[in-house]
Amino acid sequence: MYPDSRTRAARVRPSPVFLGIVAIAVAGGVVAWRAADDASSGRIGVFVLVVAGWVVTLCLHEFAHAFVAWRNGDHDVVLRGYLTLDPRKYTQPLLSIGLPVLFLALGGIGLPGGAVYLDTWAMSPRTRTRVALAGPAVNAVTAVVLLAVIQVFGPENGVGDHRVFWYGLSFLAFLQVMATILNLLPVPGLDGYGALEPHLQPDTRAALDKFKPYGLLLLVALLFVPQINSAFFDTIYWIFGLSGIPDVYAAYGNYLMQFWR
Repeated sequence: MYPDSRTRAARVRPSPVFLGIVAIAVAGGVVAWRAADDASSGRIGVFVLVVAGWVVTLCLHEFAHAFVAWRNGDHDVVLRGYLTLDPRKYTQPLLSIGLPVLFLALGGIGLPGGAVYLDTWAMSPRTRTRVALAGPAVNAVTAVVLLAVIQVFGPENGVGDHRVFWYGLSFLAFLQVMATILNLLPVPGLDGYGALEPHLQPDTRAALDKFKPYGLLLLVALLFVPQINSAFFDTIYWIFGLSGIPDVYAAYGNYLMQFWR
């Protein structure tokens, strides 16, 4: 039985930690909005906007997994605190949040992050697929919303200055596109494989289970191969460019974020 609306309102309660991260992202956006193109404060503002904004979407990504699972019978997600959007509740917060933020800051790579334990064994294969796809759907919707805002209100449409802010927001949108694609890859341990796993034969699942702990590490290693890295980023920039927003916006936003360079 699905929880009613009052039960949902009682269980889904954003934690002060999550709200604090949202406030930090907003503060970074305000600093970037007010900064001149060549101001160091703008670069710091973009860094805060992008990193805090990225953590917000990591929380929303994992919340979506947990919420769909809860709606379909996994009530333990409430006890584990997953519906509070508190990143401290994820398994291994340092690896789930810290590692993706490190790769984001140093290399502009939006790695999948966060992890929640879900009890899906009693769910139908179709429901387990929905649970797995709920997270990437959040990234995809976030990308569309951000790109639409930039397209309508961005520097090419009468807003005037504030280009530092729009470049930073463009890079955050770029990261959402990247996260959607990465999460949908059918690599054991990622959501794309999680969507396919319930429909595989038991012996196939058993054979692939041993690779789940290493799927993300394999993905990271491949991204360090120059040819693969170049082809991957070219693809993401191409998809980003379908929005009509110049890909240089995202590239310059990445440059601004790394203010120590």
